[in-house]
Amino acid sequence: MARVTVEDCIDKVENRFELVLLAAHRARMISSGSPLTVDRDNDKNPVVALREIADQTVSPEDLKEDLIHSLQKYVEVDEPEPEAVPLVPSSQQSSTQVNAVDDANVEFDRMSEEDLLRGLEGLVPPERSDDI
Repeated sequence: MARVTVEDCIDKVENRFELVLLAAHRARMISSGSPLTVDRDNDKNPVVALREIADQTVSPEDLKEDLIHSLQKYVEVDEPEPEAVPLVPSSQQSSTQVNAVDDANVEFDRMSEEDLLRGLEGLVPPERSDDI
């Protein structure tokens, strides 16, 4: 096969910058041992990656998803907040005190994240000291 050009790949990946990112990622995958989907023909990894994209033997959408996943350092998982734990009586509290607390139906104030951030906006960091 003749040398691959950007024009061979541009109809598969419209954005040239994205094409470079995807081909570079695929070339790194090849160098780390990923199997080739086209014959190497004595070409280097970036050329093989471009040929794979041009021949549509690898999906640009899969490459893009894999690239994004490889760049992520922290994946936020939405987990439900734990339920409020009921008070456990200490050995010093009498059973009448515990019953009084149960009867009062104590509710704890909960602060939303937005309220916390608004409260923190006005705070000034402490002065630096030479002791630290």
